[in-house]
Amino acid sequence: MEAAEQGAQQHPDTIPEVGEDAVTAVSPTPPVPALTEEEREELQGELDKVEDEIQTLSQVLAAKEKQLADIKRKLGITPLNELKQNITKSWQEVTTSNAYKRTSETLSQAGQKATAAFTSMGSAISRKFEDVRNTASFKSFEEKVENLKTKMSPSASNSNHCDQDDSNPTPESLTSQPEDTPIQEPPMH
Repeated sequence: MEAAEQGAQQHPDTIPEVGEDAVTAVSPTPPVPALTEEEREELQGELDKVEDEIQTLSQVLAAKEKQLADIKRKLGITPLNELKQNITKSWQEVTTSNAYKRTSETLSQAGQKATAAFTSMGSAISRKFEDVRNTASFKSFEEKVENLKTKMSPSASNSNHCDQDDSNPTPESLTSQPEDTPIQEPPMH
């Protein structure tokens, strides 16, 4: 506490921050430096003058704000219109800024490069699928699927005999495998 009082005495010209007045009003005030009655009256007069100026400026500001509101009302300027104008103006300032232009160009270039990369990757994948499709093991697998499809499709003679749903294969037809076609596993790469 003594250090704070000494600090205040060493720096008497410090300005209290906002809200500090309430704290100093509650806490004990440091001793007032010895002032003559004339100095004290002069400082009190200056204090009164500054307070009056603040009061006058506050009244002038309030009157100017009222005048501004009346003029805007007569012109039909609403707070919503002002907001729209401010947003439009801000957006124009943003879009014309160098940073926005550079960012836009960079994103455009990145998008073009990404499109080219995806196109290239798509072509590579298509070529790889075509290569896989042309391999012997895939051709063999494709033939087996074709054979299975042929066996599972209803024959013309079965569909003529009855009106029942014969398109569903029987378990025997699904498990039967022609003896001339051995089951081969596709090679793992």
